[in-house]
Amino acid sequence: MNPRPILASLLLILSFACGSAAPLRVLYFTKSSGWEHDVIKHVNGAPSFSEKVLATLGAKEGIDFTFSKDGSLFTPAWLAQFDVVMFYTSGDLFSLGTDGQPVMTPAGRQALFDFVAAGKGFVGLHSASDSFHTGEHGGGNPTKRAARYQTYGAEADPYVKFMGGEFIRHDAQQVAVATVVDPKFPGFEQVGGELKIQEEWYTLKEFASDDHVLLVLQTGGMTGPDYQRPPYPLAWAHPFGQGRVAYTALGHREDVWTSAAYQSMLTGLIRWAAGRVTADVTPNLAHAAPGAAKIQARPAEVKE
Repeated sequence: MNPRPILASLLLILSFACGSAAPLRVLYFTKSSGWEHDVIKHVNGAPSFSEKVLATLGAKEGIDFTFSKDGSLFTPAWLAQFDVVMFYTSGDLFSLGTDGQPVMTPAGRQALFDFVAAGKGFVGLHSASDSFHTGEHGGGNPTKRAARYQTYGAEADPYVKFMGGEFIRHDAQQVAVATVVDPKFPGFEQVGGELKIQEEWYTLKEFASDDHVLLVLQTGGMTGPDYQRPPYPLAWAHPFGQGRVAYTALGHREDVWTSAAYQSMLTGLIRWAAGRVTADVTPNLAHAAPGAAKIQARPAEVKE
């Protein structure tokens, strides 16, 4: 009898018993057809700030990150090597746009949807909600954004419905409070009841009815017309087919990326999206943010 297969099986069982399962495989995709954020820029060929943070975090948490800005790679065969796809993207990713990196194709985007629906995971960060806006096509940052100040429901872009929410605009960075709705969700148990930080706070709409809200922005006392609306979700999770989708609007600033709270939340979202940990994701939008559907008025400078 050859003892090697038996030994290999015993080692595999032992690795799971000791909590040392194979590393999570995460694709971090950062193509910017619209605005390219500083934390994802490659300067003189060096890894971006966020990539450096993730590489360090991955080594500590057993997460194997692959970094890419190449949308042309999205095929079922290529995605099959990952457990989770994580987006920090912007604009119409079918267009070359700002960063000049290869575009996604409609077939590539469908491959992403199918990948998640079959049981894998997706995590959107910050400007991932500023991608594939309903009715916006072409690269760059369009000046005519009036369409963002209405909701489309069932007629929203498929990506918006997949994500469970969509970016409208942001005002000046400021210190504000985001309350933790579900402190039992993986990674959020270390945060406490609220986050009070300086950030670029996104305003959002098109919240999905099955969103399980994790963070809510408390808009009372914030400055700027964009925040003259009831509190609304900043982070959530929901099922998608047999898979899992999560999003957090946080992640603009470098000091957010290096904070223990953000890294804890990020690790938890990734592990949940991969199916490595479980959580109760019962829809709670109506309870957590009952006025979230009321969005801010369109500013005069936003053109038709």
